[in-house]
Amino acid sequence: MVLRTRSAIVGATLLGMLLVAVPAWSQSDGKPAPTYSADIAPILQRSCQSCHRAGEIAPMSLMTYKEVRPWARAMKRQTASRSMPPWHYDKTIGVQHLKDDPSLSDAEIDMIARWADAGAPEGNPADVPKARAFKNFNDWQIGEPDMVVKFPAYPVPAAGPDLYGDLLAEIPIDEDRYIQAIQTRSSTPESHKVVHHALSYAVSRDAVQKGMAGEGGAFLVEYASGKNAEVYPEGTGVLLQKGQMARLSYHLHSVGKETRAEVELGIKFYPKGFVPKHVRWSRQLAQPTSPLDIPANTIARSDGYTQLHKPARIIAFQPHMHNLGKRQCLELIYPSSGTRMNSEIVSCANFNNNWHLTYNYADDTQPLVPAGTVLHNIQWHDNTKDNPRALDPKNWVGDGQRTIDEMGFFWVGWIELTEEEYQQQLAERRERQKRATSSDAGQQQQR
Repeated sequence: MVLRTRSAIVGATLLGMLLVAVPAWSQSDGKPAPTYSADIAPILQRSCQSCHRAGEIAPMSLMTYKEVRPWARAMKRQTASRSMPPWHYDKTIGVQHLKDDPSLSDAEIDMIARWADAGAPEGNPADVPKARAFKNFNDWQIGEPDMVVKFPAYPVPAAGPDLYGDLLAEIPIDEDRYIQAIQTRSSTPESHKVVHHALSYAVSRDAVQKGMAGEGGAFLVEYASGKNAEVYPEGTGVLLQKGQMARLSYHLHSVGKETRAEVELGIKFYPKGFVPKHVRWSRQLAQPTSPLDIPANTIARSDGYTQLHKPARIIAFQPHMHNLGKRQCLELIYPSSGTRMNSEIVSCANFNNNWHLTYNYADDTQPLVPAGTVLHNIQWHDNTKDNPRALDPKNWVGDGQRTIDEMGFFWVGWIELTEEEYQQQLAERRERQKRATSSDAGQQQQR
């Protein structure tokens, strides 16, 4: 749970120091105040301490009461706005069951607020749960990879224009293999700061020899700041062919000191000879229908559309914008023979350019869509003074590759289905929903 900028945090801390602590018993509803030891520490362990530890990416440690106490009011503010922990998915619309969701419930957010308002009491230290064992931020999220592809280090000067290009590396396999999980990472904390994004491909040696490696290849994975690893659903995968080379299409930017960009791919394979039933596709889709036009001092909406030509199961949704990105929604527009359009919004997420998060739908809530479904991208860019990431709200901003320019599309992960598979899975889901509805009705009657 990373709490805003350092300056904002220091300001919040000074304000908190000026406020007189309220005794733990003075709750307006008469209930005992939550305590750090019994109520707040378990929340921090589950959703915050993976980043808020000494030596990790967060600006302060939240491992002990002494460390946490000065940040009580900042925690109340940041959790109430759902800025922290970094999980910006809208909990009020669309599909709500997602994998690896670290977000807080409304009850937990209310508990943190009541604790802060009560003066952040410690409670009985014996109530603090046993400390968790955490991986380091730069450890592999997919577990120990079966193969690591290391791209050549690239020097990034202290100052200068954004850098674009391609790096090549060997793929040490002697037979075709299917990928089960894949992760891009910067191998040093310094490198992490200069990598704006990196796209990985498998390219033929013939293309490399002809100087055409940068013109295509089989897409493997995208990386941008804060991106989580990609673990494919069981029975789905991506083919990696032997004899190819890995290409990293990079976008780097200077951060005030000379830095070496060092990027590597970690890959876990299915067993040799295993062929998954479905290929897991991932593409950047639904670019705006016209170039982005974001006037000064304006929140601008834009829309993009992509049609799926086969039945599909949608696996994941990941917004992609830059500093002005505010919010993005995925609407499904279903094919219809009549005059009435049938559609639904399945996902909305606020956007923070420091956290390019992939939202993976739970297996039983992954949207099932018929052939001809249109994916509608609805998005907003905030070029006003209220956006702390807006570099100069007095100026117009449009499309571009640079960090200071804007983009607006989403990455979608999906598998294609046959018509028979689609109808079968749709029938199975409807039956599960019917049983769940009957069970809920029965429980209501018993009450």
